[in-house]
Amino acid sequence: MKDHNKNLAKAANHAGVKKYGVFQNFGYMGLYGGLDNKAIHQKKKLKKSQKILDHMRSEELAANLFRATQTEAKLKRENIIGEQNANNTHLNVGKKVRETIKDIGGTMPEELPAADGVNKAKTRLKRSDTKSLNPKQND
Repeated sequence: MKDHNKNLAKAANHAGVKKYGVFQNFGYMGLYGGLDNKAIHQKKKLKKSQKILDHMRSEELAANLFRATQTEAKLKRENIIGEQNANNTHLNVGKKVRETIKDIGGTMPEELPAADGVNKAKTRLKRSDTKSLNPKQND
């Protein structure tokens, strides 16, 4: 997702976006039914320091990946210029992804529970690897 967000940022910059945080919020608002970054944090009970993307499970992450890749493609394909035009494009792509989730009977992303977070998962995986490498420690 990090790489796709970098590509999206480049496309947004090319379109004339100067306030990338605002641009990102437009995408979130489209996908999350009007909720911006701050409101998503509150809804998912995340701390200010926690990144939303680090606390997504695969279903929610996939929706955000689709939103990001399709916004990037649309900005490039349609040669969208102007910060407000780019913001509106991101909002509308987010809304379309949301509509698709609704049409197939999926759970809206703001209703999906937050995951533990990337750092906790990494720690858990390291512990698991250590145990499998040292089977006597499992006794």
